[in-house]
Amino acid sequence: MDQRDLVIRAKGGDHDAFTSLVAVSIARLDAAARLILRDGELARDAVQDTLVRAWRDLPGLREPDRFDAWLHRLTVNASLDLARRRQRRSIEVQLTPLAVPSIADATADLAERQQLDEALGRLEPVWRAIVVMHYYLGMPLPDIAVTLHIPLGTAKSRLHRALREMRTSLVEPDAERSEPVRGGQLA
Repeated sequence: MDQRDLVIRAKGGDHDAFTSLVAVSIARLDAAARLILRDGELARDAVQDTLVRAWRDLPGLREPDRFDAWLHRLTVNASLDLARRRQRRSIEVQLTPLAVPSIADATADLAERQQLDEALGRLEPVWRAIVVMHYYLGMPLPDIAVTLHIPLGTAKSRLHRALREMRTSLVEPDAERSEPVRGGQLA
């Protein structure tokens, strides 16, 4: 059975169809939430909120073919909602490897991944969300703009600025930063 049929059945209240739909996406949703929130417990909460919202709002989904994009949008919004509520909580992240590296490259890959993680961690959750949505979830910028309810130009400039900040922190890893880059402020 294809995804469209499962979505239609789930919209009609079929729990098994809904379970089948989210089962293939749950690990990816959790990984995206972890990257945005940088906390495993909060990420699980965000995914749980996402699934509750998805089940509740599924009858209103107009385009069954866009289920995955809709689910990603719900995850990002749930993650950002939690980040806003818990801004002062300490942050910790565990990245799950997407592929098993060769033994010779494992140390170099780990060091690079740690550097990227630290650079990503210096960004505010909204900026981190744009980077995660674009590079991890593979969403095009117009979809990101719609998801975050911002103009396309704003999404482009935030992505550009977030990447520039990450590059700067990678080039100057010892540079002291008093606080993460915040949206709408000059760095």
